[in-house]
Amino acid sequence: MIDGGKKNILGVCVDAVDYQAAVSRIIEAGLRREPFAVSTLAVHGVMTGALDRTHRFRLNSLDLVAPDGQPVRWALNWLHHAGLSDRVYGPLLMLKVCERAAERDLPVYLYGSRPEVVSKLEVALRQRYPRLKIAGSCPSQFRRLTQEEDSEVMRRIQDSGARIVFVGLGCPRQEVWVYEHRNALPMPLIAVGAAFDFHAGTLPQAPAWMQRVGLEWLFRLICEPRRLWKRYLLLNPAYVGLLFLQWSKLHVLRPSDGIASSAAYREG
Repeated sequence: MIDGGKKNILGVCVDAVDYQAAVSRIIEAGLRREPFAVSTLAVHGVMTGALDRTHRFRLNSLDLVAPDGQPVRWALNWLHHAGLSDRVYGPLLMLKVCERAAERDLPVYLYGSRPEVVSKLEVALRQRYPRLKIAGSCPSQFRRLTQEEDSEVMRRIQDSGARIVFVGLGCPRQEVWVYEHRNALPMPLIAVGAAFDFHAGTLPQAPAWMQRVGLEWLFRLICEPRRLWKRYLLLNPAYVGLLFLQWSKLHVLRPSDGIASSAAYREG
């Protein structure tokens, strides 16, 4: 098990962890009924914090930020000698947490995505893990919620008996939601990105070989060019350039430069 603590990657504190450490920390928080905010970040996620100091503060306030993308793992190994042999891929982390949650009798809750995706996801998870308790689900409204609506969502999650919440609102909305609701819910809140669609079978995953060599972004770009071209064709080169500047110490983005925001987001 590797848990090397938080390391600065372009101003974002990313945890140098493997799957075993990440799952262990999540399950322990679920058993203790403690707030525990989690995200897994690929290049795009790291860059949202690097370019936005308010979002940087949010990300650096999370309890666990795992290296979802291979380029993020490579950066941890290159800049901080983390010794990570694999990334912590959000969709796979979700499955590993579900497996352990089933073993430890910890009910889970699904928040986000579209109704049809959540419905298919519930079926898929129950087929894979027959002992897993799904306490409830709530699809996204794809808009900002009123304070009353947001409070109702919190009440539904609390009353469901859930001990772990998976959040699939897309980056960076899901990280904002986890940050904003961390202290409102005494349980792990895990932002898992496209995991809902992947496991529901509504979005294809990149072949394993493309994932291993860090080309998952290319597969997703081919699948969704109109939506993702700016994310990958602009942010990927910027990520490499900023990493070089950090390595050379010519320009280092620092976690302490984040700016706190008191405005409520209430994405739903």
